[in-house]
Amino acid sequence: MQIQPMKLYENTWVVDDNGVRIFILAGKEKALIIDTGMSGLPVRDIARQAADLPLMLLNTHADGDHTGGNDAFDEFYMHPSEAIVYHKIQKGKGRMLPVFDGDLIDLGGRTVEVVHVPGHTPGSITVLDKEERCLIGGDPIQEDGDIYMFGLHRDMEAYIAGLERLWQREKEFDFIYPSHAELKVSKSVIPKLISGAKDILAGKCSGTEKEVHGMKILSVDIGVDRFLCDLN
Repeated sequence: MQIQPMKLYENTWVVDDNGVRIFILAGKEKALIIDTGMSGLPVRDIARQAADLPLMLLNTHADGDHTGGNDAFDEFYMHPSEAIVYHKIQKGKGRMLPVFDGDLIDLGGRTVEVVHVPGHTPGSITVLDKEERCLIGGDPIQEDGDIYMFGLHRDMEAYIAGLERLWQREKEFDFIYPSHAELKVSKSVIPKLISGAKDILAGKCSGTEKEVHGMKILSVDIGVDRFLCDLN
């Protein structure tokens, strides 16, 4: 069955892959794919249905549900802090082209900015589409979702610092298209996530013990989201 990308707004599409999203942004000269999902979908073919242009791939981070189709690309853009997870844990292939906070990606008549939001993973990023006043992709900002914060490469203090820094730029965007959970989220969720994360660090929140991917974790509901944290 042919998978059709769904249009979000002008020259921007989304594909749902079992709960994780793939985004496609087109300019006049190139199209940018943000993440490749978890199921090994034919991402190139899907993207060309939306925009028949030379393709670039940008990964928001190295978790396997965001890099499942990377093998179809010889090279991809990713924050280099993700290299250990991508190469050592995910056994990912292809040449990593580094991107850093503030880098601009020119698609021809359309430029988007890479914004570093660490904590969920060291090199987690989102993409700022200034003209449309939105952030596209990534796991740190969700609504009614599960934010993974357990394991060695997650860090709550870095997460809080990243969101606080992002919030300093809140006049530049109005909403977010996250990679999971609700499709379109108001920027007002960010201070709620910061507050909830701080409460967890301060020991003010209780949680429920669960098992995720064979690991026992603590699920802490902060109202707007659930943080999945280390049990101890």
